[in-house]
Amino acid sequence: MRLCLLLCLFAVFLNCEDKKSKNKSTPKTKTEKADSSELKTASDSKVVNELPEREFPLLTEKNAMEFFLQYDKKHKENKVRITTDMGSFDVLLYDETKFHRSNFIFLTKQKYFNGTQFYRVIDNFMVQAGHSDDQKTLDKRHAIGQYLLPPDTKRGFRHDRGVISMPSSEIDNPHKLASPYEFFIVQQHGGAHYLDGDYTIFGHVTRGMDVIDKIAKVETDDADWPLRNIYIRNVEIIE
Repeated sequence: MRLCLLLCLFAVFLNCEDKKSKNKSTPKTKTEKADSSELKTASDSKVVNELPEREFPLLTEKNAMEFFLQYDKKHKENKVRITTDMGSFDVLLYDETKFHRSNFIFLTKQKYFNGTQFYRVIDNFMVQAGHSDDQKTLDKRHAIGQYLLPPDTKRGFRHDRGVISMPSSEIDNPHKLASPYEFFIVQQHGGAHYLDGDYTIFGHVTRGMDVIDKIAKVETDDADWPLRNIYIRNVEIIE
């Protein structure tokens, strides 16, 4: 009789311990085996909160021109300061070439140019910038969009020393559509007027041509890329 009573008490004790153990482990087990729809909702919510809302559309060949047409109406800035590893210079952007001016102002406000490089330098000709061998530059381009700008070459501007112009895209491009992320500055004394009519001039250097001359004189490789990287550290609107 006493043995049976002890066995009964022992069974009750084990049952209580088992329930206690299960209660302690329940939250963890529920989390690990949560319904997949609940996990998806939580995950989606986290992503939405972490990603800022776009302030502009992803630009494409179809919407870029209309975007810059509207952007031009509200963003009239036309003076920028470009700070490089070799000094800073100021540029006046032309209102006459409004799509190219608006594009440059837009990219400046998106901080696209910061961290890009002067990647093609030819002394007594020009210096070209706006690209990089850094993946971050490509990531920024993908985030902004893939588009080209049409030429705007009949405004009476010439490729004089100090003008800023937009190179053509590297794709098969009989219409000289411009690569919107890059620019070149004519450094050649006397200008490079044989470029007139092929590339869109959209501004000129107003201060700091001595910086352009210093950049133009750096040593380069066979592809005209400077042996010492020359970065654009900052582009800011000054008026």
